[in-house]
Amino acid sequence: MYDLTGFQRDLLYVIAGQDEPHGLAIKEELETYYEKEIHHGRLYPNLDDIVEKGLVEKGELDQRTNYYTITARGRRELEARREWEDQYVGDQLSESE
Repeated sequence: MYDLTGFQRDLLYVIAGQDEPHGLAIKEELETYYEKEIHHGRLYPNLDDIVEKGLVEKGELDQRTNYYTITARGRRELEARREWEDQYVGDQLSESE
């Protein structure tokens, strides 16, 4: 996970939180979060990168539409990232509420 960009990590979170989202659904979710347009030239190469790393699998809905699912390895990487983050901010965030 350390070799991913922040954008690629966000892709993993979005994919993990949805049921086999297609590229446009992922794009829309990230545009809501980032509050700006996500261009196809940024989205799809990054999706391909995380597929190549074995964190996400890509399937085909039809000839034009792919869907994405998180792999077991991708889920483990997300869990490890959350544990790492909790070392630094987990208790602090709970105390500030």
